[in-house]
Amino acid sequence: MKRRHFLRSLSATPVSLAALSAGASPAFADGNADTGTTPKGEMDIVARFTGPGPSGIAVLPDGRIFVGFPRHADNHPGATLGELVRGRVVPYPSAAESLPGSSSPAERLVSIHGMTVDERGRLWAIDDGKQAGHPLQPGVAKIICIDPKSNTIVHRIILKAPVLLQDSHMNDLRVALSLGTQGTVFVTDSSFGTQPGLVIVDVATGNARRVLTKHPAILAEPGFMAIVEGEPRRYLPKHPQMVSGGVDGIAITKDEKRLYFSALTSRRLYSLPTDLLADPSAGDDRLAAAMRDEGEKGVADGLDFDAHDRLYTTNYEHDCILRRDPDGSFKLMLRDPRALSPDGIFAAADYVYCTFGQWNRLASFNDGHDRRVPPYLLVRFPIEASAPYDAIPGQQG
Repeated sequence: MKRRHFLRSLSATPVSLAALSAGASPAFADGNADTGTTPKGEMDIVARFTGPGPSGIAVLPDGRIFVGFPRHADNHPGATLGELVRGRVVPYPSAAESLPGSSSPAERLVSIHGMTVDERGRLWAIDDGKQAGHPLQPGVAKIICIDPKSNTIVHRIILKAPVLLQDSHMNDLRVALSLGTQGTVFVTDSSFGTQPGLVIVDVATGNARRVLTKHPAILAEPGFMAIVEGEPRRYLPKHPQMVSGGVDGIAITKDEKRLYFSALTSRRLYSLPTDLLADPSAGDDRLAAAMRDEGEKGVADGLDFDAHDRLYTTNYEHDCILRRDPDGSFKLMLRDPRALSPDGIFAAADYVYCTFGQWNRLASFNDGHDRRVPPYLLVRFPIEASAPYDAIPGQQG
């Protein structure tokens, strides 16, 4: 059996990557050509997608898996939100809602990006409303909540100006049901322009506000550089060399008291009290004064907490996923040459799920050449048992 086929056959089942030698180049035909590091961790491939690249991922307590396929980079004809059923993507909550059709974009799902699950087991998603090659239409960007028991949309909150800008890129979201009569949604707008911000939405009223649009914690870091697949890539707003933007990753502690966030083009992590963010009287000065700099976390896209308030961060510079423990220390959970642009991440009860979208290989970052190599992967790895310091009071605030 040829080495390439042998390695592909291994990926059909859980793979102990530490057992694979980095000396063979390339280690994986569809992986990172820069093989200077040794793979590490156990990775179970849940699904391979040969069509559009996956982004958002959410898993219900009963094990149902949902994946988002945005259209802002690839205006594809498939489902933008799908449930993974026996290895197949089934349009969700229906074909009429998830596939392109005759209904207006405001009445259906256009480009599902980030997703999460609330404490009642309901699925929430951000529809960024963008289709490649088309301007953002009014009334299309929205927040949705789906009751999986009835498979119906129970909340559809349209995002409008001045919260929504023409160059907005509504990226990810988290929900706190403990704030407000029906909950509060926190959304990151990475922005394809120069005005990223945090968007806070009261579910009951639909009232939304946009905050911290000029704060360094929210903005892309000037002069930023990352090494992606062994190549130095700089943040150049007018001539992008890599996936870049403002505030992107977002995660909420299990007690819903603190929101963590980070800019895509930055290595720092920040947090704020959720009750202060949900207070409509709290202006940017008050928010900035309460913000906590949580230190370095590497270059991250997706963020999510597990049940022990350990924060998982994707890392597109080193093709890996890290875990930040409550004491601020980090642990390498997974490193694999196929982990190209690890994007959406979701910590379920027993596993952490992550999508690999290969976004760094888009034509827009590579002189017009699309370097992506399907399949795109959805993977998972096991969550470790809780650490002793989880029970120590004051470790998480």
